[in-house]
Amino acid sequence: MINEKYIPQEIEGKWQEKWENAHTFHADLDRTRPEYYVLEMFPYPSGNIHMGHVRNYSIGDVVARFKRMQGFNVLHPMGWDAFGLPAENAAHQNNIHPAIWTRQNIQSMKKQIKALGISYDWEKEVATCNEDYYRWTQWLFLLMYEKGLAYRKNAAVNWCDSCGTVLANEQVIDGRCWRCDSEVHKKDLEQWFLKITDYADRLLADIEELKGWPERVRTMQENWIGRSVGTELSFSTKDGEPIPVYTTRADTLMGVSYVVLAPEHPLVAKIAETSAVKSEIEAFVKKVREQSEVERVGQDVEKEGLFTGAYAIHPLTNQEVPIWIANYVLYDYGTGAVMGVPGHDERDFVFATKYELPILMVIQNKEESLSAPLAEAYVEDGILVNSGEFDGLTSEEARNKITQVLEGKNQGKHRVNFRLRDWLISRQRYWGAPIPMIYCEKCGIVPVPKEDLPVKLPEDVEFTNNISPLKRERSFIETTCPTCGGYAERETDTMDTFMCSSWYFLRFTDSKNEQHPFGTSPVNYWSPVDQYIGGIEHAILHLLYSRFFMKVLKDAGLVAANEPFQNLLTQGMVIKDGSKMSKSKGNVVSPDEIIEKYGADTARIFILFASPPERDLDWSDQGVEGASRFLQRYWRIIRNYAMATGSNAGQESLNDIEKSLRRQLHTTIQKVTSDVGNRFNFNTAISSVMELVNEMYQHREELEKVRPAILQEVVQNSLILLAPFAPHLTEELWHGCGYESSVHGQSWPLVDAEALVQDEIEVVLQINGKVRERISVPNGINAKEMETLAMEQEKVKKYLFGQEVVKVIAVPGKLVNIVIKS
Repeated sequence: MINEKYIPQEIEGKWQEKWENAHTFHADLDRTRPEYYVLEMFPYPSGNIHMGHVRNYSIGDVVARFKRMQGFNVLHPMGWDAFGLPAENAAHQNNIHPAIWTRQNIQSMKKQIKALGISYDWEKEVATCNEDYYRWTQWLFLLMYEKGLAYRKNAAVNWCDSCGTVLANEQVIDGRCWRCDSEVHKKDLEQWFLKITDYADRLLADIEELKGWPERVRTMQENWIGRSVGTELSFSTKDGEPIPVYTTRADTLMGVSYVVLAPEHPLVAKIAETSAVKSEIEAFVKKVREQSEVERVGQDVEKEGLFTGAYAIHPLTNQEVPIWIANYVLYDYGTGAVMGVPGHDERDFVFATKYELPILMVIQNKEESLSAPLAEAYVEDGILVNSGEFDGLTSEEARNKITQVLEGKNQGKHRVNFRLRDWLISRQRYWGAPIPMIYCEKCGIVPVPKEDLPVKLPEDVEFTNNISPLKRERSFIETTCPTCGGYAERETDTMDTFMCSSWYFLRFTDSKNEQHPFGTSPVNYWSPVDQYIGGIEHAILHLLYSRFFMKVLKDAGLVAANEPFQNLLTQGMVIKDGSKMSKSKGNVVSPDEIIEKYGADTARIFILFASPPERDLDWSDQGVEGASRFLQRYWRIIRNYAMATGSNAGQESLNDIEKSLRRQLHTTIQKVTSDVGNRFNFNTAISSVMELVNEMYQHREELEKVRPAILQEVVQNSLILLAPFAPHLTEELWHGCGYESSVHGQSWPLVDAEALVQDEIEVVLQINGKVRERISVPNGINAKEMETLAMEQEKVKKYLFGQEVVKVIAVPGKLVNIVIKS
């Protein structure tokens, strides 16, 4: 029996508890059914979910519920990206331990997510800050070390003073910290890196496999990896010290008028030792090192440099060219040195013009002669001039010929270069997975034996300043060398939190495994993730690192899949008052408020109906109220149909009302199946259900003419169609109709093609292209029959009276256009 009123607060908690107790959404291996792995990017446990979370999780939940009803064995897990700086900052500011703060937030957010009715398999839950998870993060780091992919070196790294830690290149956005937006500068530190560059070629080539990813994300990854084909050649100092340079324009080599070193280049210090301008060099280096990367390489940033007093020897001419240092050359990119070709490079042109350096023309436009002085550099390909034996060659010919000559002199070679740099994973913070390495004066760097994992993060520590307590915790630092048994010290840096999130989707497949990070059978059954859902802001960081991890694990024989995520949906932001929802802008709408007032199903319907998932969504209080009204209306009409008792049970054919209802029902089945299954157009799918409801309302006064079997078909299928979007309401109505099993366990309905066939269709009657009448005609009528019917219409006869008909155009099933002489 269905209650008269829809009161979401009385039903949602009830069904959430029943689903949990019945393990309704638990997934195990079942090779008798096709698998489907749908995953939303797991959240950082900040304490509260926001409407962006609601949108992300609702999208994934519709997909998961839909696929279950289609017969798939669906894995839909949730967990917590639980290490990270905010928890540590909270410890400093609020005198609460990061572990306590994090776990309290997890409980709070988990409660909020459960209130949305998301069909997660909570038995697969993981939290990256738990020992049973970060033990395996450490294990995977040691695997990388064994494979030669993890190494330690002293490097000028990106340093954020506010966060008190280093950042990977990918975590510096426009010269600022990705997390706190503070300015980033360089600092020399001994750090751990992963050789992601060893996989650069594969990461780039395999983008072709990612057919289900947005083109925008694929392009962003291609650009970040940044493959280029060029020549590595070597200038040298007078003392014979090589100065390697990489260029994609070897054809311009004869136009070099100077060489520029990055201020951080090791050769700069050697040159300074004997230079007459040593103090000026040291001052310039100090000044540049304090500048951010954006300040140094931006298009509009002034190019600054200093002549070192030293000269380099040109590899082909043996002529001397001056060695400069400049702010626009970075040691982290390429070789840290560039050859200055101001005639054919815009940046070099600006620099040479400012410091009055020679500008040599060695590439000629094919159509016209070019000569100095130039207003700007000529950067296109052309014909070589002023280049000795290479004169007359095209740029392409010259690039190959010059490289061959350099190879013959052992001063150059063809080389593929990448913008991508190795992944810096060391963090000078406490709340992260400890790096499992030990330093012994006798044995050097020694990995912690895998059987001794995890290296536990001590929780009994004090937070007295912005320095990690691990660096003061002697009980953690002091240990025994696994090799010699002597005194040794632990690494006090922790891992970048992206280490934890780069493999979590694999742990979900076997989250309780105590012997391995995951078992071969479950990981290969579920992987790759069939549908991944998350924000575009992770296009480089998380997605690139996850792809790298997957390839390393495949090479190690731990997984069969080559890529982690087969399909990717990047949902848009939730916008209110013209801006992304944020606490700082005071435009946040709490999901709790919406659920308390309208119910979780209303929140879900609004968030899914208001916009296609890949576009930004404009928040609307009126839209929320409209979603609530629709569900109220839906409740009433289902109750109306469920309580009706039809007659005419014995008639052999369907009457007009029954045909109309079945036609609309199966049209809706066809539309929702296509919109959800093929395009994720949830807004139009919900709109189709609304049209079905309108059709049901249109015939609500005539239900006694509809047989019970038809009523049952309409009610059953309409509930199944809406179930992925409004799971609580449909479950309550389903059971109210007398069904004992869950609506979410029903098979997705199939389209009855015969129900879509109309006995009569409406066609348009036109005279000279203007619509004059609409009539119903039998479906399948031919053109001649349509023309006859059109001529018999009284309104048409009126327009044709006294007129000469030139011709009649009849399009079966659509229109009849009568052309009269004007």
